[in-house]
Amino acid sequence: MSVKLSELMAYLNQRLTPELFKDYCPNGLQVEGCEEVSLIVSGVTASQALIDKAIELKADAVLVHHGYFWKGEDSCITRTKKKRIKALLDNDISLIAYHLPLDAHPDLGNNAQLAEVLGINTTGGLEPENPRSIGNIGELKEAVPAEAFAKHIAIQLEREPVLISGGDHQIKTIAWCTGGAQGYIDKAIALGVDAFVSGEISEQTVHSARENGIHYFSAGHHATERYGVQALGKELALQFELKHQYIEIDNPV
Repeated sequence: MSVKLSELMAYLNQRLTPELFKDYCPNGLQVEGCEEVSLIVSGVTASQALIDKAIELKADAVLVHHGYFWKGEDSCITRTKKKRIKALLDNDISLIAYHLPLDAHPDLGNNAQLAEVLGINTTGGLEPENPRSIGNIGELKEAVPAEAFAKHIAIQLEREPVLISGGDHQIKTIAWCTGGAQGYIDKAIALGVDAFVSGEISEQTVHSARENGIHYFSAGHHATERYGVQALGKELALQFELKHQYIEIDNPV
């Protein structure tokens, strides 16, 4: 089966409501390809390796979390950006990217999907007053030591997290925000949870965790953001009877 690109985009924009977010990049169709879509390849980032795999598979569209045209970057289409975009255009492949809308979605989002992977029961948003909160809070079924939860993360995400201990207390309540959201640790501290999980870590994050008595887990930017595009790709495959394939491009960050 196939679907018109315009119909696919209408569904995605209705599902993810990108107009409600003030983002760092355009959300939705970033590079227009063929009019009919029958095979979608998804991945975390629109890297050359992902594009090459999409070309090999004869995909009609690439669906990612990290696309192009970020605020503050050089807007000229040269070097790496030229090569990537040329490969998409030469092969009539669309590039579809959703950043914050995919982080925040209550079912398909990176944070919602990470909760399922890690077995966390979501109880609210990291920003309780914001209906489009980027990040969530929740509880584990039972309290566990920080070291045990670190091992759990390593098994589930297939990546060893960095654990910054905030003391000897066990973890029951937890907050999380995927990707480069280590700065949101202050929001987690204000909510009084036992631990905070994100993708990256900064020098100051270590001191914040130790001095405020909160366990911090840096579980990998890429590793924590694998799951939203997979869930979205699967939904599109069911909704439109399309073929979908997620491609894992190794990234240790």
